[in-house]
Amino acid sequence: MSEVILCDIGNTFFHFYKKGSMWKEPLDKISKKDKNSTILYISVNEEGEKSLLSSHKNCINLGPYLDLKSEYKGLGVDRKAACMGVRTGVIVDAGSAITVDVMEAGVHLGGFILPGLESYRIFYASISKVLDLQYFNMGVDLESLPQNTKDALSFGALDSIFLTIKQSANGKMIYFTGGDGKFFSRLFSNSIYDDTLVFKGMWLAVKQLRSKPASS
Repeated sequence: MSEVILCDIGNTFFHFYKKGSMWKEPLDKISKKDKNSTILYISVNEEGEKSLLSSHKNCINLGPYLDLKSEYKGLGVDRKAACMGVRTGVIVDAGSAITVDVMEAGVHLGGFILPGLESYRIFYASISKVLDLQYFNMGVDLESLPQNTKDALSFGALDSIFLTIKQSANGKMIYFTGGDGKFFSRLFSNSIYDDTLVFKGMWLAVKQLRSKPASS
């Protein structure tokens, strides 16, 4: 039986998962995989998908098989997969954009998208050179009014994201993933950081496919 590798093709990297191990590779530098392995993938990047398919013969697009109960139109496959990994709770993928989705008893109730921290920084810089910061103060006190410009900008970005997520969660468990997910998870007592959420959803889809009776 061939070895299975999961692959989440993003806008910047290939994210791989095999036997509990995760790693990422640049879209323009994919490494050769064992020719006997099968890669099950989802993709939000057409060029990345072409690169994967040209470098490996045994690839299957898992996207069409992600079965999520939702009325949301145009939900990305990466968000679908992450939501499938949580039965009830709020899923926050904090990357270049911050996606927030709410799950209840296996049903996707809806979600929304916020700018990521780097987008906030770029936006501030576009207003004035005085507001052009290289990085935010990630340790700014969100319970006290800032007393300098750097803290004021950091507070504005971080607290706006924090309060929006808190209001949407309404007491539910929050599942964070993505590059900035570990940081934001520390701001909430009812949170878990799980960088395998997308792969958990992909594995669920695989299990569902395997459990379906073969067509006659």
